[in-house]
Amino acid sequence: MRPLRIIGTTLGILALLAGVGILILIGTDWWVHHHDRPEPAERYASPGATPAPPQDTLTIMTWNIKFGGGRIDFFFDCYGDRVVMTEQEVIQNLAGLLRKIRQVKPDILLIQELDRFSKRSAYVDMLKYIADSAGLPYAVYASQWDVAYLPKEGLGPINSGNAIFSRWPIDTAYRLPLPLVKSYPWWYREFYLRRNLLVARVGHPTLPNFWVINTHLEAYVPYPDSTRYIQLQILKQVLDSLSQVGAIWIAGGDLNTVPPGTKKLKDFDDNACKEVDPTFVADDYTREADWLLPFYQAYREVIPLEVYQAREEDFYSHTVNGRGWWNRRLDYLFTNGYWIDGLVHQDSTKGGMETFPLSDHAPVVGRWVATSG
Repeated sequence: MRPLRIIGTTLGILALLAGVGILILIGTDWWVHHHDRPEPAERYASPGATPAPPQDTLTIMTWNIKFGGGRIDFFFDCYGDRVVMTEQEVIQNLAGLLRKIRQVKPDILLIQELDRFSKRSAYVDMLKYIADSAGLPYAVYASQWDVAYLPKEGLGPINSGNAIFSRWPIDTAYRLPLPLVKSYPWWYREFYLRRNLLVARVGHPTLPNFWVINTHLEAYVPYPDSTRYIQLQILKQVLDSLSQVGAIWIAGGDLNTVPPGTKKLKDFDDNACKEVDPTFVADDYTREADWLLPFYQAYREVIPLEVYQAREEDFYSHTVNGRGWWNRRLDYLFTNGYWIDGLVHQDSTKGGMETFPLSDHAPVVGRWVATSG
């Protein structure tokens, strides 16, 4: 999503109403939850939750679900003017997401852009909805955008972030903050998204030191700002540290950058915002061509790099244009264990399911074996 178009007017209104001096004096914690320090993640367990039997082979799934928005043309993507959804629309979109999740039957599910109690998604608690309905009764959550009220177009309250769902209890979970975009003015950063790493230890019966990491890295970084690169380095440091203490882990999410060797790095045909604002520059990965190479070299991605490079279009996972097609890969699953196989569910017609209408991202799925090495 393109939060720049949401926050700009919001901050202008707030500055006019309150004044910069007042904001300095009273701060903004009452309006925006900053989550600036490491903290425990929020937890949820479905009523009557029972751990699944132990398994040596797990199915892992990651999916950016666009806050249950499906392919509605929202104003921030420059394709339409929608701001909020009706409850009927949200439930219908979530039902489609749930059908796909049930078809895949993941043991561990990583979700990005999950909304809770947000006006734009009819105040539905998607954490509870998925946990109670998908056979994944244990969940943890880390907010990345927690604002009491956004005046822009009547968006109102927003709470959106990352979640991990599991068939087994999650005994430890933390929200680790990531740095904000340094090139944005301080008053803009105050109300901007708080990116994070959601780090959780899953109480699998035969894996005493099994961790899952979910993240959604910065999307729009003005050149030459290096915030997304710094966020990637922090993620790598966390994974390296877990490996050094003998933990086995899976890490994934929306990294908002492309794999090494990707052919097309800029000028994508779905950037409608450039028509609205010719100065807007987004989705240019030219200087990022090798940013993920250390991850591929040290660990294993669910789609091996040589497989991706041989036919990369089969593994694209994102497009903004709901009438186009996937045109780049932004979503990943890494591990220090082993993948049996992997798939980007671009359009899963088996069983009559299609993923393209359900989000602006395709889910990435892999079968994983609980062996470190």
